[in-house]
Amino acid sequence: MELSNQTARQLYEALKSSSVRRSFGFGKRPALVNVDVQHAYTRPDEFVTAYETDPRQVEYIDRLAKLMRERGLPVVWTYVAYSPSGDDCGLWGTRSDTPDSLQNIKEGSRRSQLDDRLTIDPQRDTVINKRMASAFHETHLPSLLNFHRIDTVIVTGGSTSGCVRATAVDSLSHGFRTIVPEECTADRHESPHFASLYDLQVKYADVVPVQTVFAYLQAWTP
Repeated sequence: MELSNQTARQLYEALKSSSVRRSFGFGKRPALVNVDVQHAYTRPDEFVTAYETDPRQVEYIDRLAKLMRERGLPVVWTYVAYSPSGDDCGLWGTRSDTPDSLQNIKEGSRRSQLDDRLTIDPQRDTVINKRMASAFHETHLPSLLNFHRIDTVIVTGGSTSGCVRATAVDSLSHGFRTIVPEECTADRHESPHFASLYDLQVKYADVVPVQTVFAYLQAWTP
């Protein structure tokens, strides 16, 4: 194992400035998958479980969704929420049991709801209640992407080290080019955030500035 005295942020910045690894690149038909941009994770002023990396994250995600809709491309939102008993959280919910624990995010609660600063189009967008980390796990997301003949998945949301990373890994595993706009992900602490961006860039996805994604979508034609 290579040793280093650099922080995760420094390692990631060094990778960005010197990486020679070939990118996966954008394909011909993208979909946008916004992972768990719900109040429990986007409102640090309300909930201890929430986090913020870039203060404009929600604004950027909303703009990406608008660009996708204007081009007739799929926009997917996921959120986590569980039954009153919380038993559908499974083994994942056994590590802690406090009012802020995962299994205590109940369907319909303020914590479960998508951030109200976002524009959700109920006629056009797809909203998925997922119960585990990856947006692909036991959901209809793979068949939805196949139906729309998608070859590129743009992943935003949180947390970078958890559900975003799991979704990006599964996206690549399903054969999709995977793009992660750096400013559109967040985590509770910068170390797991930048370590995960580093890992995603090296192995599973193209981690790019959100402006790169804006430019791609603005130039996109069927």
